[in-house]
Amino acid sequence: MLLGPSGLPAARRIQTVLPGCTVHGPRADLPADVLAYDELATLLHDLYRGARPIVGICAAGILIRILAPFAGDKRAGPPVVALAEDGSFAVPLLGGHRGANDLARAIAGALGGQAAITSAGDVRFGLALDRPPPGWSVRNPAAAKAVMSALLAGQEVALRREAGTTDWLVAGGARFGPAGECQVLVTDREAAGSDRCLVLHPKVLALGVGCERGIAAEELSELVVATLTEHELAPQAVACVVSIELKADEPAIHALAARLGVPARFLPAMRLEAETSRLANPSALVFQATGCHGVAEGAALAAVGPAGELLVAKTRSARATLAIGRAPAPIEVARIGRPQGRLALVGLGPGPAAWRTGEAEALLADAEDWVGYQGYLDLLGPRPGGEPVRHGFALGEEVARARKALDLAGVGRRVALISSGDAGIYGMAAAVLELLEQTEDAAWQRIALTISPGVSALQAAAARAGAPLGHDFCAISLSDLLTPWATIERRLQAAAAGDFVTVLYNPASRRRREGLVRALEILGSERGPATPVIHARNLGRAGEAIEVAELAGFDPAGVDMLSLIIVGARATRFLRTRHGGPLVYTPRGYRTPP
Repeated sequence: MLLGPSGLPAARRIQTVLPGCTVHGPRADLPADVLAYDELATLLHDLYRGARPIVGICAAGILIRILAPFAGDKRAGPPVVALAEDGSFAVPLLGGHRGANDLARAIAGALGGQAAITSAGDVRFGLALDRPPPGWSVRNPAAAKAVMSALLAGQEVALRREAGTTDWLVAGGARFGPAGECQVLVTDREAAGSDRCLVLHPKVLALGVGCERGIAAEELSELVVATLTEHELAPQAVACVVSIELKADEPAIHALAARLGVPARFLPAMRLEAETSRLANPSALVFQATGCHGVAEGAALAAVGPAGELLVAKTRSARATLAIGRAPAPIEVARIGRPQGRLALVGLGPGPAAWRTGEAEALLADAEDWVGYQGYLDLLGPRPGGEPVRHGFALGEEVARARKALDLAGVGRRVALISSGDAGIYGMAAAVLELLEQTEDAAWQRIALTISPGVSALQAAAARAGAPLGHDFCAISLSDLLTPWATIERRLQAAAAGDFVTVLYNPASRRRREGLVRALEILGSERGPATPVIHARNLGRAGEAIEVAELAGFDPAGVDMLSLIIVGARATRFLRTRHGGPLVYTPRGYRTPP
C-alpha cells in the first residue's frame, strides 16, 4: 500500500520477493497496474477483513490508528508490516507469529534494510512455538504462550519426542529438559495437549494409496480416517498422499489430499517395484496389473525413504488400499515423484494488465512454464518474484504450441498456455482439446486442465464503441487458412439473412483483401447503407484506434490482422454525443418511459 508515487520504488522491489502481490495507491500519477483507492481506511479495513497480508509503505502510526479496532485478538487477522519508504526498516505490527515476522525479514532482506522484530521468543531464542518451520503443525497453539513464558523466565520445560526431530527447538538455546511444569510433546499420534502442554506434529507420515478407477471420494476418505483413528495417528502429521503414476488423474486421490491439506505425489511403477523386498504383502496379481508388487505399501515406503518404516501395512476397503509409512524426520515432499501436471489455458484479454481477470493473473503467477506466441509473451513483461520458463513460438505454430504445453504438463509441470483475448474464442483451447481427443498419450490424459475465461476482442471493441452487441450477434473468421472460403461465405449469408450483428475476426491480411470486401457486400445486401460499422485496431495497446462509420462509406483499406470489424444489424444505431465521436448500440427491446 502506497501513500504516493515516492513509495513506488520500494513497492517494485517488494514484488520481487512477493510474487502475485497487488500494489494499491491513491488516485494520482501512478502506473496502470497500481490499483487506485479513494479512502485509505476503507482499503485497509477491507484488506484486513479479507485476511490479506498488508505491507504499508508509510509511518507505522498510520497503520496502527486505522487498524486499532481489529487488534484485539492476537490469534486472528492477517500479518501487517510497516515499511520505511527508503526500505531501511520493516516493522511487524500485527500477526508476528502468523507471518508478519517472516514477512518483515523477507522484505528487509530484499531491500537491504533491517527487520525490527520485537517478539520475545524470536529475539532471544529465534523461536516461534506457534509458528513452526515447514514440515510441522501445531495442535493447540493457545498453549504456546505459557510454554514460551516459562522459557523466557528461565524455567526448564519438558521436551518429549515420540516422532521426528527436535533440532529447531533446541538450536537457539531454549532451556528444555526431561521435566518441567510446562511441556512440549513432539508426536505423530493423536494427543490433545493442555494449556501447559504444547503438542507439535512433525509431518512424518506418508499415506500410500491404491484404488480402482472411478472410486467415490468418500470411500477412500473413510478408509483413511478409520485407519488413522484405529492406530491413533494424527492427521496433522500426514505429509503427503502418494500413489502410482497411472493414478495421477484419479479424482478421489486429489480429493483426499485436499481434505488433509497436503500434496498428492505420484511415482512410476519401476520406483514402487524397487521397494518389493520391504513389502509386507507383495502381490503377483498387482504386479500383473500395474508392474509393481504393491501400490499402497510401495508408495508409502518410497515416500519415507530407506530410513523410514512401514508403520501400517496394507489395509483395505471394497475398492481401495491404504498403507502408512513413517519417516525419521519431516518428509521433503518435493523430492517424491511428481505432482499431477496442470495445464491452464489463459486468455490475456486484448492487452493491458487491467483487462486480465484475477483468475488469469493467479494462473500466470502459479505457472512454472509460459507457452505462447512470442508477441503475447512479450506483452506480459517480467514476472515479479521469479521468472517462469518461457517457450515462444511464431505465428502459425499453434499446434506446436499446444503440443509443447501438453508435453510439459505431462511430466508434472504447471503450465500456462497463453492466448490473447479469450482462449476459447479463436484461441488455443480448441487446439488443445482436439489433440487430447486424438492422442493415446497416457501422460497427456492425466493432466489437470483449466480453461480460464478472458476478455475477448469482440467484448473490448464493443465496449470501446458503445453497446453494439446489445442484442443477438455472431462471430465469423474471414481467414481461409483452415476453413474453405465457400464455407465462410455460406456463414456470412446466414448471418445476413438472420439479421445478426456480425463480428469479423481476421478480416484481412496483406494477401487476403478480397474476402473483407465480399463480406461487406453480403452483409450489406440485407441491411441499409447507414448501418454502423466499427473498425477496432490494436485494442488496449499502443496505437489503439476506433473508427465508426456508415456501411456505405466504410473504407477497408486500413484493415489488417490487428483489426476487428463489427457490422451492425438493421436495428443498430448511432448515438450522437456532445463529447467525442458517436457511440453505437443495438437496442435490446426494453421499453423506457417517455
